[in-house]
Amino acid sequence: MSRYSVLDLRKKADNDKLVMITAYDATMARLVDRAGVDMVLVGDSLGMVVQGHDDTLPVTLDEMVYHTRCVSRGLERAHLTADLPFLSYQISPEQALASAGRLMKEGGAQSVKLEGGERSAEAIARCVEAGIPVVGHVGLTPQSVHAFGGFRVQGRSRDDAEQIVTDALAVQQAGAFCVVLEGIPAALATRITATLQVPTIGIGAGADCTGQVLVCTDMLGMDLSFAPRFLKRFAALEDTIIEAVGTYADEVRTGVFPGPEHAFGGAPAAVPLAKLP
Repeated sequence: MSRYSVLDLRKKADNDKLVMITAYDATMARLVDRAGVDMVLVGDSLGMVVQGHDDTLPVTLDEMVYHTRCVSRGLERAHLTADLPFLSYQISPEQALASAGRLMKEGGAQSVKLEGGERSAEAIARCVEAGIPVVGHVGLTPQSVHAFGGFRVQGRSRDDAEQIVTDALAVQQAGAFCVVLEGIPAALATRITATLQVPTIGIGAGADCTGQVLVCTDMLGMDLSFAPRFLKRFAALEDTIIEAVGTYADEVRTGVFPGPEHAFGGAPAAVPLAKLP
């Protein structure tokens, strides 16, 4: 089975919710693909999830290309989208096109995602003109964390809400085939979804978006200290992993593992004769 194309996703969105999840390596990609998600995002969230940074800003384009290439190897069905990291597209539309081209050509992405509304419209349009599908991203845009004063819900005031609507329309006008709405009031996301002619993908944006996205390690409960309001955990793998590794350590130390069933059979190794004096 070939991966979902942009046309497949548009058709599916007419009658069903779109399901997006992040992945950062081939193993996770294979698992989420088998689970039946529609879109896999190689997010610059890898800066926090994989690299241990406080935000996404340190992630480089080379790192995004590498992780996208890894994820691409694990997918058979889901559409692959990759983030353009901070300062890989803001300087000029030409820079955006070159960066997006690398994610497609070297990483195997089928589309790219970039943050920003009106300010990013020219970059989106330049990529779309070159035949690169683009996912927009408005509302709480993590690469603007310092401008926002932290990871805070956006669009609570009337003026801010109107600007996010304007941004979403600008992204659509520029040619994005869908738009991520992050960290905005549910009523505002409902309004934007009803206004746009392209699908919306929500994260912390309520239930009325065309689809939803979550970070894989968050929804799998691999860091139980991370508990934002928008997150639902569908497993608690942090406890499972710690328990499993602890049992492994105990069995190694007590000699239980490896047992006879974990050893290879065959002739015993030759014992060398002691050298004569």
